[in-house]
Amino acid sequence: MLNMKRRVMGVRTCESRCLFSGSKGEVCCIEPLHSKPELKDHPITQFSLLAMASLTKILVIGLKPSLKVWMTFPYGRMDPSSVPLLAWHFVAVHNYVNPMLAFCRGDVVHFLLVKRDESGAIHVTKQKHLHLYYDLINFTWINSRTIVLLDSVEKLHVIDRQTQEELETVEISEVQLVYNSSHFKSLATGGNVSQALALVGEKACYQSISSYGGQIFYLGTKSVYVMMLRSWRERVDHLLKQDCLTEALALAWSFHEGKAKAVVGLSGDASKRKAVVADRMVEILFHYADRALKKCPDQGKIQVMEQHFQDMVPVIVDYCLLLERKDLLFSQMYDKLSENSVAKGVFLECLEPYILSDKLVGMTPQVMKDLIVHFQDKKLMENVEALIVHMDITSLDIQQVVLMCWENRLYDAMIYVYNRGMNEFISPMEKLFRVIAPPLNAGRTLTDEQVVMGNKLLVYISCCLAGRAYPLGDIPEDLVPLVKNQVFEFLIRLHSAEASPEEEIYPYVRTLLHFDTREFLNVLALTFEDFKNDKQAVEYQQRIVDILLKVMVENSDFTPSQVGCLFTFLARQLAKPDNTLFVNRTLFDQVLEFLCSPDDDSRHSERQQVLLELLQAGGIVQFEESRLIRMAEKAEFYQICEFMYEREHQYDKIIDCYLRDPLREEEVFNYIHNILSIPGHSAEEKQSVWQKAMDHIEELVSLRPCKAAELVATHFSEQIETVIKKLQNQVLLFKFLRSLLDPREGIHVNQELLQMSPCVTEQFIELLCQFSPNQVIETLQVLECYRLEETIQITQKYQLHEVTAYLLEKKGDIHGAFLIMLQRLQSKLQEITHQDEKTKEELSLKDVEDTMVETIALCQRNSHNLNQQQREALWFPLLEAMMAPQKLSGSAAPHLHPDALKSLTMQVLNSMAAFIALPSILQRILQDPVYGKGKLGEIQGLILGMLDTFNYEQTLLETTTSLLNQDLHWSLCNLRASVTRGLNPKQDYCSICLQQYKRRQEMADEIIVFSCGHLYHSFCLQNKECTIETEGQTRWTCYKCSSSNKVGKLSENSSEIKTGKTAPSQVKMSPSCHPSKGDSTVKAASEPVLHPQQIQAFDQLCRLYRGSSRLALLTELSQNRSSESYRPFSGSQSGPAFNSIFQNENFQLQLIPPPVTED
Repeated sequence: MLNMKRRVMGVRTCESRCLFSGSKGEVCCIEPLHSKPELKDHPITQFSLLAMASLTKILVIGLKPSLKVWMTFPYGRMDPSSVPLLAWHFVAVHNYVNPMLAFCRGDVVHFLLVKRDESGAIHVTKQKHLHLYYDLINFTWINSRTIVLLDSVEKLHVIDRQTQEELETVEISEVQLVYNSSHFKSLATGGNVSQALALVGEKACYQSISSYGGQIFYLGTKSVYVMMLRSWRERVDHLLKQDCLTEALALAWSFHEGKAKAVVGLSGDASKRKAVVADRMVEILFHYADRALKKCPDQGKIQVMEQHFQDMVPVIVDYCLLLERKDLLFSQMYDKLSENSVAKGVFLECLEPYILSDKLVGMTPQVMKDLIVHFQDKKLMENVEALIVHMDITSLDIQQVVLMCWENRLYDAMIYVYNRGMNEFISPMEKLFRVIAPPLNAGRTLTDEQVVMGNKLLVYISCCLAGRAYPLGDIPEDLVPLVKNQVFEFLIRLHSAEASPEEEIYPYVRTLLHFDTREFLNVLALTFEDFKNDKQAVEYQQRIVDILLKVMVENSDFTPSQVGCLFTFLARQLAKPDNTLFVNRTLFDQVLEFLCSPDDDSRHSERQQVLLELLQAGGIVQFEESRLIRMAEKAEFYQICEFMYEREHQYDKIIDCYLRDPLREEEVFNYIHNILSIPGHSAEEKQSVWQKAMDHIEELVSLRPCKAAELVATHFSEQIETVIKKLQNQVLLFKFLRSLLDPREGIHVNQELLQMSPCVTEQFIELLCQFSPNQVIETLQVLECYRLEETIQITQKYQLHEVTAYLLEKKGDIHGAFLIMLQRLQSKLQEITHQDEKTKEELSLKDVEDTMVETIALCQRNSHNLNQQQREALWFPLLEAMMAPQKLSGSAAPHLHPDALKSLTMQVLNSMAAFIALPSILQRILQDPVYGKGKLGEIQGLILGMLDTFNYEQTLLETTTSLLNQDLHWSLCNLRASVTRGLNPKQDYCSICLQQYKRRQEMADEIIVFSCGHLYHSFCLQNKECTIETEGQTRWTCYKCSSSNKVGKLSENSSEIKTGKTAPSQVKMSPSCHPSKGDSTVKAASEPVLHPQQIQAFDQLCRLYRGSSRLALLTELSQNRSSESYRPFSGSQSGPAFNSIFQNENFQLQLIPPPVTED
């Protein structure tokens, strides 16, 4: 820095001061802070701030009042070819104007705000930074909110600083920008600069770009270019020239609302700016309307024209309403668009959403009239009604609008016009009453249209009495009392205005009660809530209650439900703490008599429900309780009785109410359960309920046996026998016990908790034998806690042979069970043998087959546990019983179906062949006197079938034996190969002492090789305590594997060494057996034996083929082949029972290819 001075005698001198030394890098860019004239008094200007950018950091320096560095900002890792850039500008942040420094290098722009605090110090704070996707070579402020960036491919990017939104991109390659490369490379002085500065100089263009007054100057090789932002008018006009009117309006509206970016040319306060923009938008709207009319197609379909204006006209309406220029919209714009009828219709339809959302009020009378006429012409009367109730119709012809609404049934609109247009609230009600009253008085059913009118009338009355306008809004506060009084006076009129002589008194109240009693009373109840402090309103309240009583009680044309609704309404009003109403108590007694009239059976449920609602609403205080209960019982109002008994805690009497009520009788079980389970009831109350339940136990069981049984088992399981004694009816007792004991009935009770003796179960079985004998066996299978001897006596008493046989089998008396089934089968066979052709042949045969199948199943279930002699005692009598009818085939009276009997006999033979040897069966047949004399023709088919079965099973046996032999051979070969496989050490040195085993020949030491490949001297393993003595044997453990596992158990590499023997999983060598230097093999010093580890491997291989032992299979097969009777599924041994592995239920043949193991 040079400081110029004038010394004595006028000699000029200067003092220099070094601000920055290039020893640590050259400065590429220096940017002083310039201030505009209007900011010359800014406190920051007195510091003469200067920003400097080198290739490594940025400095902010204050030159005055003394040189001081206020900030140092080092770069991060940057592209070495990128250019450092600096730019100052004053910006407004939080209503304070301060300088902001923008610096960037590469693709990131940082903003630093410089402020002076009260102490006079300068603070530099970081603002948000801007990440880009291109490399910058120039940064220029065009104003405080807009920046212009130039990237390395000579594209200009206009960006809004606050939102970081890119507004526009411009290509300036045609400028042919001048770069400062020669200066940065110092070509004129011989290139005495650093390589880093020379690299940056490739993109440097500092002196080629300058900005001033919102303009940017670019120095090209042939000319200078000036670029600036368009003013807001120019931007709008540019869009207009391109015929983009909609876009021009949207841009102008963004200027109006202050949401546009890079705005130039708008000054002044916000209201002034909005006025300027609004004037310009009005001009555009006129141009837009003219263009919409000119561009309309002159010919073609009407739909095309409608679509054209539907695209254009809503834009005009929207912007006129946004600008709040309804005067323009409904005068000049409407007049202009009215030239085209289609445009006029579209314009009117565009107004609808604004009217419905209450955004458009105060239309001119002409537009309102045209709007209603337009929708009326298009038959859109619902739209007309919706529009009218949102419009100010005071300027329209009220009578004409009312007439139109009445003719088109627009009742909401009609009421709205009367209320808002004429402040008339009674006339709408009179018009509606004239329509709905005649049919109601005549007792006719209302039409749908009349029902709609009646509902609207009720809602209208409710709104008037509540001070709300119909159908929306509120009545003006000064009119609310007047409207309420007028409506009440209207309702309680004695006669209508045009009353006939036959008209009954109070016609309006009567009509509303007939139309919907409940809703009309609800309207009155809501109204009475607001009458707390109004003395006149309280008088109205009492008066209308008296009228209601006079109309409904003194007339018989109201239903019990309607009368009940009235007294329920009165009971609720009387029950209020601030009640001021008076109602004669005798009226409630009359209502009670009316509802409980025993002579009238019609509407029983309705009358009971009405009385119940009356009592629940507080009306019970109006009645004498004892009289009420008597009348309710007489009228069979059991819900009323329940309500009263529950108030008096007489829960036992409620059970009678449930049982007498056919509609709720099944709910009695839940009620009893709740009383006995839910806390809050005393022991005496629970006992009385249970006693009442016991008195009616037969009714409960006949109603729902399952529910009754569950109730007893849940609450009084110790009194089951008492309940059984009370059930005198045997059928009911049977149903109760079946529900209690049979788990299939579905009651949720733990059978173990039931404290019952076996006598109860046996009593149930006896009843089951009487009433459902076909279900005895399947029931016994799920029952528990019964004695076999007593149960057998019961089944014998009722001659249920199958059940007796089942029980004898369960007892263990197999022979006794078989004899019973055999006798039953013989009786069935005897029946079909002696039957004639007229009997039902199919039914008899089916009985024989079913009995035979049950007998065969009995024999099959128990043959596994019997010896050969006991088996023959079962099967041979069964075979003889089946063959006995066939012996009569040659007699004078042959039976009718020999083929069926032969088929059944063959089924017996096939079943017994699995338990009785084939020679024994043939020998028994041939010993029969009938067949021993040469008469074998009758059983020729049976014998041939047995021989065919034998041939098939012999072939199957041979095939199975061959497969098992091959499988066993393969398994043993693989086991032998794995056991005798040699071990290959991983190294030739001990894993502990790290010496080669060849070099320790001076000691009589043995070498141990483990299957994991580790090699040790036995002496080294002993020093490391890797030996375990078990049962006189030494078990060795691999030192490395056991120390890495850190487990107390032996690893899979552990081994045993016996004296003079070496396991195949290790090699033990004595010193005399050490191989020579060139020997590559290791010889075992002893013969191999099975080691426990190898036995474990063998067991694992056996588990791989889980099932019966191969050796056991082969042994039994060889015994069967060498025996005298070669039957694979028979037992020919005599004496004690021979249990074959083939008869084991878990026996399986695993006939799959063996798994492949690696050698």
